[in-house]
Amino acid sequence: MSLPIVIADDSLLARKVLTKALPEDWDVTISYASNGLEALEHYRAGRAAVMFLDLTMPDMTGFQVLEALQHEDLNTFVIVVSADVQPLARERVQALGAAAFVAKPVTQEALLPILKEYGLYA
Repeated sequence: MSLPIVIADDSLLARKVLTKALPEDWDVTISYASNGLEALEHYRAGRAAVMFLDLTMPDMTGFQVLEALQHEDLNTFVIVVSADVQPLARERVQALGAAAFVAKPVTQEALLPILKEYGLYA
């Protein structure tokens, strides 16, 4: 059974780059969100065992999504993918429950160790 994942980023190009960075043989079903509200909708519909989350999006930022997930006690594995690589941003997303942080532009070499470390990909 494939793993449901969500790629949440307001940039179509960033969503495409991230999709191409995923392992080709990873059995996943991908849903896309262009803002945080859509990401939460996908989660609530059961389509987000793993969520790749940008921080800077319209309507609802990645920080706000993490806060909502934490506040509502929702359980998903969140990997933040952002160009904001400031230490304070990293600390904040970890405090809000993100499992990992990957800098943009994302590469398969950056993702694979994280996916393997958490048993998401063999």
